[in-house]
Amino acid sequence: MKRERGEQIVELSSQELQGVLERAKEALEEKDFQLLENLAKAYAYVRQLVEDKQTTIGRLRRLLFGPRTESTRVVLDKGADQAPEASSADEEQGKPAGKEGKEDAEKRRGHGRNGAQTYTGAQKIEVAHGSLKSGGSCPVPGCDGKVYRCREPGVIVRVRGQAPLAATTWQLEKLRCNLCGEVFTAKAPEGVGPEKYDPESRAMVALLRYGSGLPFNRLEKLEGNLGVPLPASTQWEMVEQCAQKLEPVYAELIKEAAQGKVLHNDDTPMRILELGDPGQVGRTAEAQELSEERTGIFTSGIVSITKDHRIALFFTGRRHAGENLSRVLKDRAAGLGPPIQMCDALSRNVPLEAPSLLANCIAHGRRRFVELLENFPAECRTVLESLRSVYHNDAIAKKRSLSDQERLCFHQKESRPVMEALKGWIDGQFENRTVEPNSGLGDAFQYLLNHWEKLTLFLKEPGAPLDNNVCEQALKKAIRHRKNSLFYKTENGAQVGDLFMSLIHTCDLNEINAFDYLTQLQKHAAELKMAPADWMPWNYRDTSRRIQGAAHAPSGP
Repeated sequence: MKRERGEQIVELSSQELQGVLERAKEALEEKDFQLLENLAKAYAYVRQLVEDKQTTIGRLRRLLFGPRTESTRVVLDKGADQAPEASSADEEQGKPAGKEGKEDAEKRRGHGRNGAQTYTGAQKIEVAHGSLKSGGSCPVPGCDGKVYRCREPGVIVRVRGQAPLAATTWQLEKLRCNLCGEVFTAKAPEGVGPEKYDPESRAMVALLRYGSGLPFNRLEKLEGNLGVPLPASTQWEMVEQCAQKLEPVYAELIKEAAQGKVLHNDDTPMRILELGDPGQVGRTAEAQELSEERTGIFTSGIVSITKDHRIALFFTGRRHAGENLSRVLKDRAAGLGPPIQMCDALSRNVPLEAPSLLANCIAHGRRRFVELLENFPAECRTVLESLRSVYHNDAIAKKRSLSDQERLCFHQKESRPVMEALKGWIDGQFENRTVEPNSGLGDAFQYLLNHWEKLTLFLKEPGAPLDNNVCEQALKKAIRHRKNSLFYKTENGAQVGDLFMSLIHTCDLNEINAFDYLTQLQKHAAELKMAPADWMPWNYRDTSRRIQGAAHAPSGP
């Protein structure tokens, strides 16, 4: 078979392709062979997708080039000014359809400059007036008034560039006696510590590496170009030493997460180059068994929603997300009931050793209909618009700051009729034989029906979420690391990465300055070792102020 331009399509089986690679390995250099092997694997993968009956052109395009936005307004080709249909709750308040959506869109429209108040980390310098003082006479001719300080000062913002890690050198004067030869060196200025790398520098490297996904070698080149040498090996030593000091806080964070009311979990593939030998001394029987029966490596993400806070945890290794969640829930207080667990429908995400109220992610079921929209526009539109109404109701509940019980009652009133109507319509599609059960649309319908109870837990349990998006967003940190650095070198490196990602993303979820948090933990390493519960992201500032106040308090009677 030939194309119009004359290129021939070559049909190769997997055995034939492997044979070609084996012959090419003998003739090519290692670097060239690796490139050829990767191209062959990519060809085999694309061909497998093309041969799959469920792979549409749209889905193939998304797999190769990345998905576009999946918002209902976009996938259904709605106009930009159209908003979701209003629920009866809007009608009760006398609001026209879509008014809340339009108001929110109008609020989001401006993309102007950031105000001075948003520069919370900027150095603030007060500048007094050069010739006037508060309470003085007004300088305007003929005016006998007094001038007073305004409530809001004038503000000028200037941003300067600098290296992520800046270095300072002190040149200490030396004097030598011409008779005895004794050398006298000037004392270092106050505040110059004994360590070359201070807590701020270690916190910055950890934040860039595990918070922003900047590999050590890239930071090394950047700092070298700015005249501050910082070898990648040195950066690793900095974060490893820092991680050892912060281990008690990480362990306490796991205990706090175990007490959460709702726990989201999922995992993503990861790679570790140098895994420990299954038979080496010190490895537990569980670790040996996992190494023998599994070849995959994963980073599991767990986001725990407690009464007042959100906690993110990361675990990299052979265990799946459900197994890591079981290990976390071992620290759960005995008096607490089973938590609500949100995940997708994969069995490996379910903790087998710890009871939970299982909820499945609506967004995963919805995505199937987004992929099938081009082939089944009418049927997919019905499902997407129904789920949009449910999400719209949830947004209203969030905007009104409803309690868990109030949100449950609101969904039971507004969303239950929508979901029941959707289920009845799907059942009718099968009963009336208007959909082929073995087709892609039939599989998408069957997915919803098979997991209906778990997908609709938000209609039965207070606080049950609709989807697992909060965990998907957390896993982006691990995915960013994988895309930029490709792998962890050792299991110890993976554990260090898990610790920092957990602390940094927990700070992000609670709107805490992660740089300041990591810095303060290092400065108070001795205190946090004694009482790690006092050094959580949400209370470390109070603890630090209390310690500083005690240090400056008078000691005498």
